[in-house]
Order: sequence, then structure tokens, then C-alpha cells
Amino acid sequence: MSPILTSIVTAAGGILAGLALAAALLWRQQQALTRARYAADHDDTTGLPNRRALLAALTRATRTDGPFGLVLLDLDGFKAVNDTLGHEAGNDVLTEVGRRLAALRGPVRLAARLSGDEFALLVTGGPDDVAATARAAWRAVGRHPVDLGTHAVAVRSSVGYTSAALGVSPRTLLHQADIAMYQAKQTGAGVHGATATTGHTGPPPGARLRDLRRRR
Repeated sequence: MSPILTSIVTAAGGILAGLALAAALLWRQQQALTRARYAADHDDTTGLPNRRALLAALTRATRTDGPFGLVLLDLDGFKAVNDTLGHEAGNDVLTEVGRRLAALRGPVRLAARLSGDEFALLVTGGPDDVAATARAAWRAVGRHPVDLGTHAVAVRSSVGYTSAALGVSPRTLLHQADIAMYQAKQTGAGVHGATATTGHTGPPPGARLRDLRRRR
């Protein structure tokens, strides 16, 4: 091979190696960006979408003409699990509850963990669909104890739900469902429903259930 041809081959090889390295770096950057985006919208413990993802989905839903609603679910007595069995066991319970909610079929568009022991379901359909989903979620969560190996933990929940009215905001939906969940917990009914246009009862506007717990 002539010196000129050797030089060309060597140069081409260097260019190809550089392109391969650049492609590998770009792929790693894209993977890192994908992981960062996923982490921003998902809960670390359960892998479910988080509050940010739920609010985004609710915002999209309010911009469509289709009916939908929101279900909120709070675990009863969850603090006792953390206090007696430890946070790792508590995380296992949260993960299993997340699996049960994510496995719900039918009109459930999104299952999310908001924070602590509070979960949410975005439901496609009218009031009957939302109410049926709320009852299905309550049954699914409490149907079987959570097996932790050395312990089996019975799980109970309080569920509130609301159907979207025309022009309702995501935060209004969250507030209405939260009030309904509070009423379900206070009365021991398990499941309680409200509509986005009903008047406020119980806690004052803007109060969150977790805040009310602190006051008791």
C-alpha cells in the first residue's frame, strides 16, 4: 500500500473512531436525560407517576371534551406500620398498594402516588364510572393482607372521589376529592363521593387532609 493510501486509510479510521466515540457519548447523554425526565415524573418508592405527573395529566384532561374524574386514596393507620415494623416495611406496603392500584382495569387512565400514604387515580368516564372505580380501588387495596415475609399486614383505606365539572381546575378537583376522602375517613364509610360543584363541608377551603391530621 502506498504511503498516500496508508495516510488516507489511517485518517478515515481516526474519523470513524471519533464518530463512534461521539455517538457513544450522545447515547449516554440521551439515556441520562431520559432517566432524569422519568425521575422528575415518577415516585422513587413505588415507581408510579408522582404529583407533578398527575397535575399535568389533569391539566390535559380539562382541555378535552371527554368526562373524567379523580379518586384519592389514603391508607388508614399507616403510621403504625412504620412505627412498629420500620420504614422499609412501610415502603414495601406502599409498593404493593401501588401495584394493586396500577393493576386496576377499565377507565383508570393514571395511577399515581402523591406523597406519604396518599394515592390518586385519574379516571375516564362519567360519575358512575368514577364512583365504580373508587369502590374497586377500595376493595383492591384491602382485599388481601400485604405479605412482608415475617409479617402479613392488613391494609385499610379511605377513598374520596369527584367528577369534573365544566371549567373546573385541577387544584379544585384535588381539593374536592380531598374533602371527600376526609369525610370517608371521619365517618368510617370507606368511600365517599362529591362533585366539583358541591359546596365545601368539613375542613376549611385550602386545608389538606395531612394538615388536619396534625391538628388532631
